[in-house]
Amino acid sequence: MNEERSNGRGFVINENRASIGKSIVVKGELSGGEDLTIDGTVEGKIELRDHVLTVGENGQIKAEVSAKSIVVFGHVVGNLTATEKVDIKEKGSVEGDITAPRVAIDDGSNFKGSVDMPRREQTWSADRAGSSRDNHHFVRV
Repeated sequence: MNEERSNGRGFVINENRASIGKSIVVKGELSGGEDLTIDGTVEGKIELRDHVLTVGENGQIKAEVSAKSIVVFGHVVGNLTATEKVDIKEKGSVEGDITAPRVAIDDGSNFKGSVDMPRREQTWSADRAGSSRDNHHFVRV
C-alpha cells in the first residue's frame, strides 16, 4: 500500500515509489519491487511485474517494458507489456507494440505500433507463453 505524507515543506513523500531523475542515464536491466517514475533516460529492459511504471514528461525510454500498469507522459521506443493497463497521456509518445487488457491513448499523444488486448483473466505466464489468438483483440495502428 502506498502511503503519502507531508514533509512539512509542502512536498508529498510517497513511501513506496522510487524515481529516476532527469539527469540520470541507466543502461542495462532494471527491475524492482515498487512503483517507479522515470524522468531520465533508460536503455535496455525494465521489469516491474506487480508495480506501476510512470514515464515522466522528461523520460526517454528505449527498452522492452513489463509492468502491472504503464503510464507514459514522455517518450518510449520499445514494446510495452502490462497485466492491467497502458495509458499514453496527452504529450506522451510510444513507438512499439502494446500488449495489455486495457489501453488508453489520449488526444494529442503519439503512437506507432500494434495493440494486442488479451482478456483480463489470462495470467502473466500465459501471456508470455503465446496464448491463443482467439482470446485477443488485435489492432494495427
